[in-house]
Amino acid sequence: MMMPHSLPETRHVFVYGTLRRGGRNDIAHFFPAPRFVAHARIHGTMYDLGSYPGALLGGSGLLVGEVYAVTPMLEAQLDRLEEVRDDDGGEYIKREKAVRVGAKEIICVVYEVHPERVAGCSVIASGDWFDRAPPFS
Repeated sequence: MMMPHSLPETRHVFVYGTLRRGGRNDIAHFFPAPRFVAHARIHGTMYDLGSYPGALLGGSGLLVGEVYAVTPMLEAQLDRLEEVRDDDGGEYIKREKAVRVGAKEIICVVYEVHPERVAGCSVIASGDWFDRAPPFS
């Protein structure tokens, strides 16, 4: 049972695409507002899916992103946005990964794109959605 003045339990999320500060789906515009924790990087490969990225975790590449503390209510909104399904058949699969933030590691929710969604998509070599090469005309 929650005490009247206690805060809801928070978890951390690592965001690497349109949810980053200044992105089309900037996480700061959600309610309840998340708390920015730090800029961070994790291992993965980023793919250009058109108007948003998807990343497969692991490997030697690095993904540029941000860590936020979020409430369960906000996490549920992110799950809907990322089309997470209990059977892992949605567009994204919700993972928990250790993310290095300064001298410590924080366990974060990371939304990994379903591997079938990246077939034929270009890799964003920089690992930074905001620093991707513009599409060719």
